Amino acid sequence: MMNNLDSLLKELGCKTPAEEISSGQRDTIVDFLKKEIEYRRQHKIKRLLSLSGIKHVKTMDQFDWHFNPGISKDDILTFVNSPWIENAFNLVLIGDTGLGKSHIASAICYEAILQGFPTACLTAFDLVSRIQKAFNPVSRIDYYSKVRVLCIDELGYTYHKKEDTDTLFQIISKRNEILPTIVTTNLAPKEWGSIFSAAAASAILDRLSFNGRFITFEGRSYRLLKKHKSK
Repeated sequence: MMNNLDSLLKELGCKTPAEEISSGQRDTIVDFLKKEIEYRRQHKIKRLLSLSGIKHVKTMDQFDWHFNPGISKDDILTFVNSPWIENAFNLVLIGDTGLGKSHIASAICYEAILQGFPTACLTAFDLVSRIQKAFNPVSRIDYYSKVRVLCIDELGYTYHKKEDTDTLFQIISKRNEILPTIVTTNLAPKEWGSIFSAAAASAILDRLSFNGRFITFEGRSYRLLKKHKSK
């Protein structure tokens, strides 16, 4: 009990030594400290979630793995269960619209938030737009370059001007080997030259490939199925 109380007091930054607390009070104080730690954890999760850009929480358990057997659950779970945040592993999810890339990416980001890591999850279009509209664009680029986990969703759904490409390259390059980046795209790597210049596409892919995993999604569109069922 004493060791448990001592560790709880240290975790919360309390100055009172455990031995100063009478034995008759320890059970009550231990229960209170555990509850306080859990409330602080939940408060942190809510704060990180509100800052992340995730509008609707999606989890791995909610994903319908049976709908598209072509999507490798093992490959994705192997990545999720690896020390990908600590080791700055990148992940690129490739496939047509409606196959669940954004769901998986968002769920992975949510797992990072549950672990207490600051996370940003937004589309490539929104990322570039926010930086362009910022009072201090350099500061925004710096933020996305340093946030612990960054997910760039829907890369390739819009054409990127040279300024956009430079911005994306700066962010991905600064994160390279230091912080993990997740990307979802509807384009195979060889097609990235259709949204970037050939040189920029090669440079961005080179950064993402370092410690990176590319997983291709195949099969039917879950979104189209839901649309047909609703008619």
